[in-house]
Amino acid sequence: MDGKQLRWHNIALISFVSVWGLGNVVNNYALQGLTVVTSWVLIMIFYFVPYTLSVGQLGSTFKDSAGGVSSWIRETSTKRLAYYAAWTYWVVHIPYLAQRPQGIILAASWLFKGNGDFVNTIDSKVISVVCLIIFLFFLWLSSKGLKVIKIMGNMAGTAMFIMSILFIILAVSAPALRGTISATSNMTHLSTYIPKINMSYLATISMLLFAVGGAEKISPYVNSTKNPAKEFPKGMIALTIMVAICALLGSVAMGILFDADHIPNDLMVNGSYQAFAKLGDFYGVGSFFVILYSLSNVLAQISVLAFSIDAPLKMLLSDADSEFIPEKLAKTNKNGTPVNGYIFTGILVSILIIVPSFGIGNMTELIKWMTSLNAIVMPMCYLWVFLAYMWINKKHEKFPSEYKFVKNPTVGYLIGLWCFVFTAIACVLGMVPKISYASNHSEYIFQLTMNVMTPIVLLVLGMIIPAIARRGNKNRK
Repeated sequence: MDGKQLRWHNIALISFVSVWGLGNVVNNYALQGLTVVTSWVLIMIFYFVPYTLSVGQLGSTFKDSAGGVSSWIRETSTKRLAYYAAWTYWVVHIPYLAQRPQGIILAASWLFKGNGDFVNTIDSKVISVVCLIIFLFFLWLSSKGLKVIKIMGNMAGTAMFIMSILFIILAVSAPALRGTISATSNMTHLSTYIPKINMSYLATISMLLFAVGGAEKISPYVNSTKNPAKEFPKGMIALTIMVAICALLGSVAMGILFDADHIPNDLMVNGSYQAFAKLGDFYGVGSFFVILYSLSNVLAQISVLAFSIDAPLKMLLSDADSEFIPEKLAKTNKNGTPVNGYIFTGILVSILIIVPSFGIGNMTELIKWMTSLNAIVMPMCYLWVFLAYMWINKKHEKFPSEYKFVKNPTVGYLIGLWCFVFTAIACVLGMVPKISYASNHSEYIFQLTMNVMTPIVLLVLGMIIPAIARRGNKNRK
């Protein structure tokens, strides 16, 4: 049977489900209001298109590899840099894992209480302890290889995708079908969509990159595509169009439901649930949409937590080079579970769950800050994608590809360089706390310190691990 069965529309749908979600719309609207419409257009043209099509060429070039970023770096550079790429990809999931229990608690609060007030009725330190217990429980479950959770999560992920599309359709149609009046009064004014370029705006760019990132996950599908040179780029163009439509219409939908000139302080935390609550009122179905979305989100958060504990760690350790990864860290039990790796993950995530609660007392602010931290850290792994793309263009004669984003290697190199520099600058600018996140000066300084120190500490750890490996190797000789 021919293995190349995927068509361009299959590629577009697979990648869309993995890249996009309602939270991308809500978070960026909460930060920028309707000016985010212009931001989306610019990001799509100057970042998302070259990003996805670069991934397509990398996947096609290294069709015999596992398709991971570290394997691309190993082929184009050195084993040491490949280790750092693998480390970066794993370590950026630490803040992501630290936030998942918050999402589970919030979704459960909306599911059982119909609101998100629970998170602010209890001290943030207590909530953080509950989050820690939840995380440790799922860390233990994940170590047992509980496949049921992942199966449920796949179903929940599909449901979340459907709810995201449903949100846009219902919200955009509400004025015509239900006669509702847009919450934002000046939606027809061009000035409403023009952002003011200042430090506050620049600090939000990393959230946009966080929203559109992750295209490298689809690279293994390049060579399962029928006629990849033609169909894969068509799939990527379709993905870009789908994401652009959802981003633009989703932002307009948010403007219909929430006044862009008076954005609620907790919109980043409760916005998606509040949006479905409003839609339930508009269409006369009460809390039906909120219950559906909350249930889907609880299951999806559980699955993401279990999957994100297991998959990135195994990606780091499965192809571990004893020169860089200590034998004890890579050691597995009879079930193939890297037990010490799980313990190491547990320690880092536990620290990141507990420590911030001592400097940020309000749980709403803590969740918003953690979302912002993820937007700073997660795009760091995209840097390796652009490095690999620059290097295959620099050594284009050595790395032929069935599909090429651009035929001129110099232009390709410059595109990779642009995306690399833009991503790096966005990550650095994202470290500046959003003023509304901090209730006082000391909290602002705490957030700034955590934003700067967290990625530094996580990356420095990656430099220490090889030293431990070398010592272990020397002791065994």
